[in-house]
Amino acid sequence: MIKLFGIYISKAVVLLGVIETLIFFLSMLGAIYLRHKYSTSPIPVDDEMLKNLPAFFAVIMFSSLTALGLYQKGSMASSSGFLLRLILGFLVGGLAMASLFFTLQLFPISERSLLTHGLIISILGILVARTLFVRVTSDKTLKRRVLVLGVGINADRIEESVKAKDTVGIVVVGYVNLGDRIELIDEERQVVKDQTLLEISNRLAVDEIVVAVDDRRKKLPNHELLECKIKGIQILDLLTFFEKELSIINIDLLYPSWMLYTDGYRQRALNRTIKKSFDMIVGIVIFIVSAPVMVLVTLASLIESGGRDPILYSQVRVGKNGKLFKVYKFRSMRTDAEADGVARWASKNDTRITKLGGFLRKTRLDELPQIFNILNGDMSLVGPRPERPEFVLQLSNDIPYYLQRHWVKPGLTGWAQLLYPMALRKRMRSASWSMTSTT
Repeated sequence: MIKLFGIYISKAVVLLGVIETLIFFLSMLGAIYLRHKYSTSPIPVDDEMLKNLPAFFAVIMFSSLTALGLYQKGSMASSSGFLLRLILGFLVGGLAMASLFFTLQLFPISERSLLTHGLIISILGILVARTLFVRVTSDKTLKRRVLVLGVGINADRIEESVKAKDTVGIVVVGYVNLGDRIELIDEERQVVKDQTLLEISNRLAVDEIVVAVDDRRKKLPNHELLECKIKGIQILDLLTFFEKELSIINIDLLYPSWMLYTDGYRQRALNRTIKKSFDMIVGIVIFIVSAPVMVLVTLASLIESGGRDPILYSQVRVGKNGKLFKVYKFRSMRTDAEADGVARWASKNDTRITKLGGFLRKTRLDELPQIFNILNGDMSLVGPRPERPEFVLQLSNDIPYYLQRHWVKPGLTGWAQLLYPMALRKRMRSASWSMTSTT
């Protein structure tokens, strides 16, 4: 660890930043060389402005990736999340560089092709560098290091959850025994509190501390925790840790005061406007891109039913604030699926599903017509999946705080669809309370 401005930074992260800054510099230098060497109209390599271009490019691109959190520990925990951040980082940096060419005109506009070539070379270089860096060092060097206070039931929940989730962006360095009545953590994983928490954290290069004692009334070393927080170490309670690091809302541990003080319920007018605009813009784009696919699905449905059955299927669902609305899907079941009027969950190998419907469900193409629900304002792109009123009544009796999901708009895709492991989804589908509605 390196101490910089009172904050401890991993040597591995510093080394990665230096390597990638050098890649940006050399990428633009390479672009200038290729343009001068192989172009029919060579550029003057002694131009003072162009001599400064590699340095400008390296500083701006490194700053852009830093702003997107690509040099934070845990940034590579998810490959999809890393790629998304990387693309956004290059987009922001590329726009900043473009302004130097076109708006401020610090560099000749005629040489704007250098920016394109520099970006292409550097993004390939960054991807290669990250891959090699993780292999040569260790994936743990780029993970956030967590120290847990407690060795009892709650601490064991963390230990088991981290073991079960291989892609998590953290590594638990140890568990501090504060005198829990029940000890479930192995002794070799326990940390003896023979120093202050700050001293222990510095010795173990800790980024976060999780308070996971079983008895919340037990006297905690609050002064030491505050000292750690002032020095830049993040302090989390158990529920926030599960949400932030493991993408889990642990209902068994949920208590009302956590919902009162968590940041997730803040509703600002600007945020609502941005989200609604994003839903509309992306919804229109998805509609345009998927229109040919929807035409093909329509034709396939007409052929399968001989033109006798409807193509679309509508069903009443519960939306924001309990408002009922009709959700639209491509029909994937027989028209007599609920002839007796009784609502049923879909089950594995459900005989009511048509051959085309089985394919549509596996590929999620049956959900495409819900774009119209998004454009109509009944749904959002991301949010809890809407359920039928009959099932909402049942689930609200079985699951604590289930009705609170209706404080926000339902979504085309939700937390479970994005984050649940595939094996867990399959187990849920085969269970009697599967979250997939009959359609």
